Amino acid sequence: MSIEDQILAIGKKARAAAVYMAKANTHAKNQALLETAKLIRANKAALTEANQEDLAQAKANGLEEALLDRLALNDKAIETMAQGLEQIAQLPDPIGEMTDFKNRPSGIQVGKMRVPLGVIGIIYESRPNVTVDAAGLCIKSGNSTILRGGSEAFRCNQALAAIVAQGLEAAGLPADAVQVIDTTDRAAVGTLITMTEYVDVIVPRGGKGLIERISRDAKVPVIKHLDGICHVFIDESANMTHAVNIAENAKTHRYGTCNTMETLLVHTHVAKPALAELAVRYAAKGVELRGCKRTMALLPSVKAATEEDWNTEYLAPILSIKVVDSLDEAIAHINKYGSHHTDSIVTENHSHAMRFVREVDSASVMVNASTRFADGFEYGLGAEIGISTDKIHARGPVGLEGLTSQKYVVFGHGEIRN
Repeated sequence: MSIEDQILAIGKKARAAAVYMAKANTHAKNQALLETAKLIRANKAALTEANQEDLAQAKANGLEEALLDRLALNDKAIETMAQGLEQIAQLPDPIGEMTDFKNRPSGIQVGKMRVPLGVIGIIYESRPNVTVDAAGLCIKSGNSTILRGGSEAFRCNQALAAIVAQGLEAAGLPADAVQVIDTTDRAAVGTLITMTEYVDVIVPRGGKGLIERISRDAKVPVIKHLDGICHVFIDESANMTHAVNIAENAKTHRYGTCNTMETLLVHTHVAKPALAELAVRYAAKGVELRGCKRTMALLPSVKAATEEDWNTEYLAPILSIKVVDSLDEAIAHINKYGSHHTDSIVTENHSHAMRFVREVDSASVMVNASTRFADGFEYGLGAEIGISTDKIHARGPVGLEGLTSQKYVVFGHGEIRN
């Protein structure tokens, strides 16, 4: 069977499973999640072994350090996957929720009902936890899903796919509701993203090259973000202890994530004390600093930042720094160079905070908090299927509600239109 025929067969199974998932009751969906969580814990040794084999192969293939970090599973990560499913099970089921009813002069009542999207194709790199997060969210939201993980996590993803299938069957739901493509052939992606008869939406999670390719070639609608060029702005009224701690955490907590700060903006009135302390902290963690002329005047060891630096998602211990004269300049810089992902202001000035929240055009905008909080788990979504910087449908971390749509429902009493 050709790759195209294999993926089409998977699509047909997913479409059939979606019919059952759309009408599955909350108890059955939650049971599937809880059974899968138990199975993940019970199979910890096998998952660790599969992951170690994937890591060894990835290292041999020269996979970069940031991606190796995303690929690695330890006991804590495995437990987090299981807990994530349990948290999704505890969340309210959005399917069937009816809202916004209005009585019309004609006598009819018009409202909306939340419904699944149908079949969701998810294409991702490195992180095996995405397999579980995506499966869990799709199950709870009444969708079926086709997962295509990166070749570097092939063994672990296949092991997780078998576990999820067991969990679904234990709850009386179709195992085909979650299918992991069992080939690393890139032609599989080309078929998946053009399979409009069987797939309703594509969610790509990975590097810029992958997402650009999906966005360019897909015939199926895509929920995506290209870059995570995130900013922290230290305002002139900032609490300096908070500012330094946030700027350190936003950059150094993890380097390879899309919600890591890549550019630090500092108001000129507090630049000297803020950068003096931060330079020491960044140096201790081996962060390379690139700055504007005013930054270089305060920190002579800093390299000159170029226009390209303001547009770069480093995913590495490198940080761009710019000293600005005002809140207006900070907002203008973020809206010009940012990727509409996550940006934060550190300030004690309420009006400045509210202006920042209103005027910064990003999916997540924060006040006095690290950008690293831009995450479905931290937002109380249980998990996330990805981050969207699109403006239509889902935006920001995509959880259960982002995997649903709404349809109008109308209740009448025999009314006819005159």
